[in-house]
This record gives sequence, C-alpha cells and structure tokens, in this order.
Amino acid sequence: MSERTGPDLTLARGEGFWDDLDTPQRAALRQVARPRNYQPRMPLCYQGDESDHIILIESGWAKVISSTADGHEVVLAVRGPGDLVCESAVLGGRERSATVTALSPIRALVVPAARFTAFLDAHPAVWLLVSGTFVRRLDDADRRLQAHVSARGARRLALLLTQLAELSARHCPPSPDGRVDIAPPLSQEELGSWMDASRETVARALNSLRRRGLVSTGWRKITVVDLPGLRAFANGQD
Repeated sequence: MSERTGPDLTLARGEGFWDDLDTPQRAALRQVARPRNYQPRMPLCYQGDESDHIILIESGWAKVISSTADGHEVVLAVRGPGDLVCESAVLGGRERSATVTALSPIRALVVPAARFTAFLDAHPAVWLLVSGTFVRRLDDADRRLQAHVSARGARRLALLLTQLAELSARHCPPSPDGRVDIAPPLSQEELGSWMDASRETVARALNSLRRRGLVSTGWRKITVVDLPGLRAFANGQD
C-alpha cells in the first residue's frame, strides 16, 4: 500500500436536495413554485440583494461567485441538477452573500420566500434536509480551506477535478472504460479562481495531469481518464 503523504482531501458531497424529497413533497413544492429558464451567463441572484426567492435547479449548471471590494470575482462552488440555490439569504433574513450565474442553459423552479417557508412548515421533515444542505456546504468550504493549506499546483487542481468528476458521475454515468466528463463547463480562468491560482498555473497543472495520463482536455472540456489515479494523486499518494 502506498504511504499517504498528506491528509485525505477528497471532497465528499451528498445527493441534491430534490433527490432527498419524496413524491408528495416534490408535488407540494411544485405547487408553490413557478418554472423559469435561464440562459448561460444569466444571473439567478445577485450578491448584496435582499432575499425574496429560492431557486431549485432541475437541469443545467450554475456557478456561485463572490465579488471582492476591488471587483475581483472568486468562484466558490458549482450547483447542478437537484440543488437549491439562493436559499441561505432567504432563510437567514439577510442580504445575499454571493451571485449565482448560469454556466449552461438551466431549467429551474422559483419559489418566493414566504411560500418556501410555508412549504417547510407544512413538511417539517424537509427542514432537516435543508439543514443537511447547509452542513454539507460548510464541510465543502472547510475542505477547500484545507486544500489551500495542504496542496499546491497540480495536486490542488487534481483535488478540484476529483470533486467535479464525482459530482458529474452522479448525473451522467462514466463510460465503460471509466472515463468521466466534467459536466459543469468551467473555463481555465474559472478553475483558477476556484483554486486561487492564475490561468497560467491551471494550464501548467493540466499539462502535468495530462502527462500522467489522468485527464484529457478540449475546449471548455475536461475528461478524467483515471479517476482512482487522480484521487490518489490529489491525496498525495504515489
């Protein structure tokens, strides 16, 4: 067995909020929601806005970004099918802490805040699912901080791509040879923002992972060729 040279940095994530609802809960939520479509680069909500609705993504991908005082945008996370977005400000009664922007065409359910809280009051068990969503996202943030401290360059990118591959595989099964296409269409610049690195650093890291036979790349497309190998590399294993 290979000796591990660092902490296990693989980012775990639970299933989406929608997946955890039963059929009556889904039907009740649809009754208080209105469908809406978003095109790529359209905002679902803005940082600093007062809260008035939550959004549940049915299909498509979005990125969560935070803007610094100097106007720099930092990618915090991606959200996909079954995920709640724009929800923390509604439930916390405060301004939105981040902007959520569509990465691809999105089909979603939009629920006004008052209707969503009424839905939760009528289905108390769903409150636990919402709480679980918050806890998982806090865990993701903690792991991200750990990755920044414990990993650099290609290993940090390998950690991020491992997370994205595991997320993508939940929505589109790997090919027979185990390859996983990264579903969220993130650019190298967006990947760099997420891992606190320059686009040039991401390009060098991708080149290193390609040489190791762990990934292949195309325009706005990354395929994980060897997920177990990428996971082991991310965790500091030989």
